[in-house]
Amino acid sequence: MSREDTERGGGVKSRGNTSNSYLSSTSTYPIEDTEAHYWTSWLVPMFVVANVAVFIVVMCINNCPKHLHTRLEGKCVARFLGRFSFEPLKDNPLFGPSSATLERLGALERTKVVDKHQGWRLVTCIWLHAGIIHLLANMLSLVFIGIRLEQQFGFVRIGVVYLLSGFGGSVLSSLFIRNNISVGASGSLFGLLGAMLSELITNWSIYTNKAAALLTLLVIIAINLAIGILPHVDNFAHIGGFLSGFLLGFVLLPRPQYGWVERRNVPSGVGVKSKYRAHQYALWLVSVILLIGGFTVALVMLFKGENGNDRCHWCHYLSCVPTSRWKCNDNNL
Repeated sequence: MSREDTERGGGVKSRGNTSNSYLSSTSTYPIEDTEAHYWTSWLVPMFVVANVAVFIVVMCINNCPKHLHTRLEGKCVARFLGRFSFEPLKDNPLFGPSSATLERLGALERTKVVDKHQGWRLVTCIWLHAGIIHLLANMLSLVFIGIRLEQQFGFVRIGVVYLLSGFGGSVLSSLFIRNNISVGASGSLFGLLGAMLSELITNWSIYTNKAAALLTLLVIIAINLAIGILPHVDNFAHIGGFLSGFLLGFVLLPRPQYGWVERRNVPSGVGVKSKYRAHQYALWLVSVILLIGGFTVALVMLFKGENGNDRCHWCHYLSCVPTSRWKCNDNNL
């Protein structure tokens, strides 16, 4: 793009089928039929529709043939689409709008969030995508991961995980990414992956193939975070979203002990006395404290204008590792 922008999607292009494989392999656990309740998934499809609709609106406003924002040579791609045609590939290889349009419509930019008090960008950037490739990768991942989670835990809890994880990813990104803009739902998607991991841990006893499920999920997460060290991928949004979702999973996704629902059918004083196990209560309490404390500290640091790289001199390697094939732009830090 004419102005460097950071895509929150580089790490999710390979997540679809792999994540779905994990979900399929770990969805069978010994729970009585009376305890197993499945919701109809409608919120995740609505999120997909909303993201697609926003992208169409952005492309309509971008109107490449009339407002060619790029400073590079080239013509709009797919000009037969009229105002919906894409920016030149030299400017945006993901087949999408210009950086100027994304910035105008709510992309995350630290300067505007901190200096111009446009905190709403911490939320709006989640619904924007750099191009149709970026959009398709994220929406496929959302369908494979989100629908199964919503069926198991309901739209309220999964909706909270999705939105708060995206917000957490935006906050951490703003603390470390200095001059680039950032867009995409990958922070929210990593939050769902984090919630899957914590759900597996807190509900450990109900799963059958525990070790296989844990190993598979850890490999998926590690691969996606590793892809995030490529240039122009906002891995801080991925990490912030993952950590937020991981803690939210302990708070929102614990399952009652086996036999809790059936306690009404046994004599008083017999059977399970507590809805949750002791470790579930402990993890819930610790996660609530860390969530409140973490969000508070991060937001205070952000709106005081502090640079996260000053507090952590090696953290920039979490988002980009220079190699012989590419260099990391120091201006991004």
